Amino acid sequence: MMMENGLSMEGYGENYMEQEEEWEREGLLDPAWEKQQKKTFTAWCNSHLRKAGTGIENIEDDFRNGLKLMLLLEVISGETLPKPDRGKMRFHKIANVNKALDFIASKGVHLVSIGAEEIVDGNLKMTLGMIWTIILRFAIQDISVEEMTAKEGLLLWCQRKTAPYKNVNVQNFHLSFKDGLAFCALIHRHRPDLIDYSKLSKDNPLENLNTAFDVAEKYLDIPRMLDPDDLINTPKPDERAIMTYVSCYYHAFQGAQQVGNMTHVPEPTRQYTYVPNYNAETAANRICKVLKVNQENERLMEEYERLASDLLEWIRRTMPWLNSRQADNSLAGVQKKLEEYRTYRRKHKPPRVEQKAKLETNFNTLQTKLRLSNRPAYLPTEGKTVADISNAWKGLELSEKAFEEWLLAETMRLERLEHLAQKFKIKADAHEDWTRGKEEMLQSQDYRQCKLNELKALKKKHEAFESDLAAHQDRVEQIAAIAQELNSLEYHDCVSVNARCQRICDQWDRLGALTQRRRTSLDEAERILEKIDILHLEFAKRAAPFNNWLDGTREDLVDMFIVHTMEEIQGLIQAHDQFKATLGEADKEFNLIVNLVREVESIVKQYQIPGGLENPYTNITANDMTRKWSDVRQLVPQRDQTLANELRKQQNNEMLRRQFAEKANIVGPWIERQMDAVTAIGMGLQGSLEDQLHRLKEYEQAVYAYKPNIEELEKIHQAVQESMIFENRYTNYTMETLRVGWEQLLTSINRNINEVENQILTRDSKGISQDQLNEFRSSFNHFDKNRTGRLTPEEFKSCLVSLGYSIGKDRQGEMDFQRILAVVDPNSTGYVHFDAFLDFMTRESTDTDTAEQVIDSFRILAADKPYILPDELRRELPPDQAEYCIQRMPPYKGPNAVPGALDYMSFSTALYGETDL
Repeated sequence: MMMENGLSMEGYGENYMEQEEEWEREGLLDPAWEKQQKKTFTAWCNSHLRKAGTGIENIEDDFRNGLKLMLLLEVISGETLPKPDRGKMRFHKIANVNKALDFIASKGVHLVSIGAEEIVDGNLKMTLGMIWTIILRFAIQDISVEEMTAKEGLLLWCQRKTAPYKNVNVQNFHLSFKDGLAFCALIHRHRPDLIDYSKLSKDNPLENLNTAFDVAEKYLDIPRMLDPDDLINTPKPDERAIMTYVSCYYHAFQGAQQVGNMTHVPEPTRQYTYVPNYNAETAANRICKVLKVNQENERLMEEYERLASDLLEWIRRTMPWLNSRQADNSLAGVQKKLEEYRTYRRKHKPPRVEQKAKLETNFNTLQTKLRLSNRPAYLPTEGKTVADISNAWKGLELSEKAFEEWLLAETMRLERLEHLAQKFKIKADAHEDWTRGKEEMLQSQDYRQCKLNELKALKKKHEAFESDLAAHQDRVEQIAAIAQELNSLEYHDCVSVNARCQRICDQWDRLGALTQRRRTSLDEAERILEKIDILHLEFAKRAAPFNNWLDGTREDLVDMFIVHTMEEIQGLIQAHDQFKATLGEADKEFNLIVNLVREVESIVKQYQIPGGLENPYTNITANDMTRKWSDVRQLVPQRDQTLANELRKQQNNEMLRRQFAEKANIVGPWIERQMDAVTAIGMGLQGSLEDQLHRLKEYEQAVYAYKPNIEELEKIHQAVQESMIFENRYTNYTMETLRVGWEQLLTSINRNINEVENQILTRDSKGISQDQLNEFRSSFNHFDKNRTGRLTPEEFKSCLVSLGYSIGKDRQGEMDFQRILAVVDPNSTGYVHFDAFLDFMTRESTDTDTAEQVIDSFRILAADKPYILPDELRRELPPDQAEYCIQRMPPYKGPNAVPGALDYMSFSTALYGETDL
């Protein structure tokens, strides 16, 4: 980056600090910062120049001739610079400074907008910038912590070393060091014998700073580069000055560790121990990395258990509702249950579908991370495996299907019941109207006071009644048959229906008995009464059946009907048209009967017969016949209108069927094509993994973009459901199959994306090439004959042999193959998936972290002891990971064990599944 003094440092970071931006705008240093830098840089230079037996007093003057500048570079670099010019002229000085600047540039430092003239002229700003560049290059740039930049690495080093200390929170190189506790913590962390940190106070920064500076100068050979008063009184101390001073701490302590100097380590049994010639920081980093992976895996396992428990609990709560077949046996109650089920499918189930997909994705990701980190495969607790969840989900879907089928069947059954109940009421009402007064009439003794002609009239009337009674026999049988069907279909009000039917049957039996008794009485009196009124009898004979026909016709014309197809309504219309064709014959019969009445009226008028207009054979009058016939004539057009309305309704239903079929016949094949395309990508070798992932995500976007078509189809389906349409001959697709296909398509895309991402993660982490990956995929697909995405053990063995893997045919070879199979199929499913196959093949050619490496790292922190103490863990590891180890490490029970000793060997092998904690 370009700095304000014309220098550029590669790899140092693009946003070094805020003060540089201010200097670029103003061209001036803050006076307080300038003072701090001048003092710090002077002390730093002298700390190196004293090795050559010299020093500087005024930094802007003592470097003007270039001699001490060249000497400084030789001391800190260990290299020899060109011979300096010994003249005192200006051009000699410029030449010497240029030699120094050329040497700096040869070390990869770009010097921009700065020349030797500014240094020779004593430009303080340029001189300080040049010295800062030298410090960066030779004192800070080589600091490296976890592949961070120098500044970030130095800051992270400070944070890690001071993390366990109270009142220390290092966030930057200015305000975080003002109170002096951070300096004291760094010294105490590496040399606890030099400072009693417990006696320090955050409220006494001057004492803290002087303590740290004095101890560092006296025991660590680090000169005082900072002024405590300047640090305290400056609102924001100079970052460069503090970084320069802190870098001296870093080199002092890290250098001591790397060359094996004696370091004070508090232990219960001894005061000092030697740290081996190994970088403890690297060991700690390795342990941190391993623990971080383990902690993340445990978090994913806990999340899987939580999601699985929640989903299974939801399924457990839902299944009793879906399996329930209890209803109040009413149409309204079943329709309410049907609406509740639709609400469940529309609102409650979709989030659970997403939860199931997330659960499977998290499980696959966790297994991939475990394989990549050389950990054993994760086995969920009993009853919560992916297979258990899949089986529970499948059972839920079967229950849903059975529940929906029951609801639809129950709806049709109850509609049928309501229709039958209404039909029963109409026929029962008509029959009770007809039987009203019949028992009283049959029990009458009127024939005892009649004359002969009146007696004969009574007899004829009785004959007409018997004819009418026989005609009503069919109606009584229909009423009984309807009641029987209502009972067989479990009509909710069967009690009242049965009671009414029983009353009608009992009355019918009484009517039969009373009719027979009256006929016997009339036959006994027939010997006396011979005259009969032919016309009245003729009227009665014709009027009774015609009246019965009228009643039946009226019932048929007001009869309710339920149809579901065009064929049914067209059948009703055809039957109605056939009925209308018989109205001409009925009109002739009506006119004939009316003419009989007119003839009787004519005879009565002609012969003045008293009471002659009264028909002794029937209660049916011409007015009744005329009224009923008029009713029939009015009901016919009403029936026409009702059938026409139903025809329009069925036509509209037919339109909905076609509309749904037209859309479904487009959406269904589209889903199938997308499913085939996604499957082809998941099984194919075309393009790189990134290309496959890109294409899968394009398909994912296309599928989500296609969702409005599904929603449009849902709206049409809603209209179909509201119209009570249960069949559609125009398509084989149903909304349920399309929903399942849609959900399977989304699941397939997400699963394939997850598999490709895991393959990319495996490829990148294992360092395999695209050609190797294609070769593995080609071999896998070659033996995956059924394109199921998995291999049987025999197919897997053949695939290994084709890749050059030697597997003997003897007993030893079979045992070796079974060990390999246990690695790639830890759950013993009987199949090997591509992820496990790829992990095995890459593991054969790559190296990963092992338990032995972690044990070696812990041994370094423990100074070659077979155990480690809690204080040693807290000193070298971050607090959370140190506590993680302390809580999980078993006590060390070997020889020479001391109180509190922990067994890091058992802990390390348990991390990789080789033993149990």
